[in-house]
Amino acid sequence: MAGVVEPISLVAPDGAPTAEARYRRQLPPETLAWLYESMVVTRELDTEFVNLQRQGELALYASCRGQEAAQVGATACLRKSDWLFPQYRELGVFLVRGISPPQIGALWRGRWHGGVGFTDKCCAPISIPIGTQGLHAVGAAMAAQRLGEDSVTVAFLGDGATSEGDVHEALNLASVYRAPCVFFVQNNQWAISVPVHRQVAGPSIAQRADGYGMAGVRVDGNDVLACFAVMAEAAARARAGGGPTLIEAVTYRMGPHTTSDDPSRYRDADEAEHWRARDPIDRCRTYLNGEGVWTQRLEDRVAHRAQRLRSELREAVLSEPDAAIEEVFDTVYHRITPDLARQRDALIAELAADTLEEA
Repeated sequence: MAGVVEPISLVAPDGAPTAEARYRRQLPPETLAWLYESMVVTRELDTEFVNLQRQGELALYASCRGQEAAQVGATACLRKSDWLFPQYRELGVFLVRGISPPQIGALWRGRWHGGVGFTDKCCAPISIPIGTQGLHAVGAAMAAQRLGEDSVTVAFLGDGATSEGDVHEALNLASVYRAPCVFFVQNNQWAISVPVHRQVAGPSIAQRADGYGMAGVRVDGNDVLACFAVMAEAAARARAGGGPTLIEAVTYRMGPHTTSDDPSRYRDADEAEHWRARDPIDRCRTYLNGEGVWTQRLEDRVAHRAQRLRSELREAVLSEPDAAIEEVFDTVYHRITPDLARQRDALIAELAADTLEEA
């Protein structure tokens, strides 16, 4: 069995350029600044989402803290016509693609219109079932292939999703038909409370690509430039008819799996501290400072934008009225089924009776 392949890295944890020569890190200064800004804004909004949940405004939220470089880098290099198939943790992906914080807030608020407008940005609605979006991405890629389009689809997956049958089927189907699809796996080390070493018997997730007959790449998921370069290469390969790619972005979930989770019950504090020292935003800032791109003016501009977007998100969530209970039933099918109608009417009657008792 082959040994573990070291992830591709263009910027070391201390912010210094690495010796990696295959991939290009020389991006325009404005692009470097935009990547940094996108990462910082993602984290700030992530913090605001967690605050809103803790204050009872959202029932649940899945934080992406620590995974900003993977999400921003992998999305920033794509065309706006490339289709994205996210899971539920892709805040950075949504922001880079131009989906507004209020739109994302409505989604986590659980309103019927949560997710409306996503497809206008070539982004599928989020997928809560683990791994099913992989099949959707392959189907869309095969459709583009048959229509003669040169778009690429990207399935965003977690390490836990690679243990699901749907993902195996998606990888196999994409490889057999050489579909223009990229599988971007954010290996954040934990599938809720299950560590990655209890999910993968082989050296890495990326090396599974050999079994499917596709390209496999392992990249430092805390290095935004490396994620940008590796995804750009995979997208170009797919667009040229070279088939799919499996990318494993090695990163870390710094927070809980969701806001209902307590990671201290299964995760060692020393492990979290080890990864905190590899913070993707700190690394990028140090690199930009060395390249003469980071300035206090840039930092102030980023902070101002982040605060404005946090305010817009909070205002949108707080001003959103509570959902009418009928929404749970009336928006499942185009025409409500008799069984659902009976359940709806029974619940409305029960709630009305409770209201009378309280009065």
